[in-house]
Amino acid sequence: MHPPTVLILGAAGRFGGAAAQAFAQAGWRVLAQVRPGRRTPTQAHPAIEWLPQDLHHHTALQQAAAGATVVVHALNPRRYTDAAWQREVPELAEHAASLAQALGATLMLPGNVYGYGSQLPAQLSEHTPPQPDHTKARVRVALEQHLQDRAQQGGPRTIVIRAGDFFGAGSGSWLDLVLAKDLQRGKLTLPGPRDVPHAWAYLPDFAQTFVRVAEQRERLPAFATLHFQGHTLTLDDWVKGLQAVAGPLRTQAMAWPLLQVLGLLSPTLRSLCGMRYLWQRPHQLDNASLRALIGTEPHTPWPDALHQALCDLGHEPRLQNAHA
Repeated sequence: MHPPTVLILGAAGRFGGAAAQAFAQAGWRVLAQVRPGRRTPTQAHPAIEWLPQDLHHHTALQQAAAGATVVVHALNPRRYTDAAWQREVPELAEHAASLAQALGATLMLPGNVYGYGSQLPAQLSEHTPPQPDHTKARVRVALEQHLQDRAQQGGPRTIVIRAGDFFGAGSGSWLDLVLAKDLQRGKLTLPGPRDVPHAWAYLPDFAQTFVRVAEQRERLPAFATLHFQGHTLTLDDWVKGLQAVAGPLRTQAMAWPLLQVLGLLSPTLRSLCGMRYLWQRPHQLDNASLRALIGTEPHTPWPDALHQALCDLGHEPRLQNAHA
């Protein structure tokens, strides 16, 4: 009996790479799409088949992915600006949905909490109404509504798994870009108050969740949204956890006022400042529906997830010194 086949779009990215690894480890045949000329990870699972196919070459990519029953949309805009989101997010999703429909496959994609807006409540379930009051929130809500309409009108079954901020499986998150960017110098940067609970997703766990949900996809309706709880942590939890593995650390507050001034000239910084509220509003994701579908959510204990995430970032020397 042949193993099921999954197509990962954007498999060279952090989430795409983690998803490719998780599906391969679970015995799936993994077709990993990357842009032509993009360097592929050297330590990837040997069962992953790399497809250097341009997303816009729809027919060629469809032929190369023949037999895929699940398409994981792991593509991101090239920049974090509002303009890039408005322009690229709908286009990338349209490519993914059209490809899934042509293959007769289920479409799966990660979601975020942006759609709940800047006044998001402390507990977030799939039934919490969206309150999109900034650009990225409006883009995200419109995207999910479009995919829902398409799925309910004969398009591909679509599953959105919503999660908090990513960490682990490499660089490009708040952990390495802000919190621990000066870890080697014994310093942490805190983007908000130390006592506010914040939703985090350890990427290997999140990727395993996609596999588990994919295996149960026939039990879901044409369009489904599920919540991945992950780790709900305060910045104080991060300080204590990082000090436990790296020794004494100094802390400093993130220079939001300066970034807001610089944002007048930098669309990226301006977009970043627009998400400051996530560090000021406590929030946690309710995963009851996910657990009802797959049982226990994949969950690496916090100390282990933190240590592995730091090792993935190349912090082994400092960690070893701390334990010496």
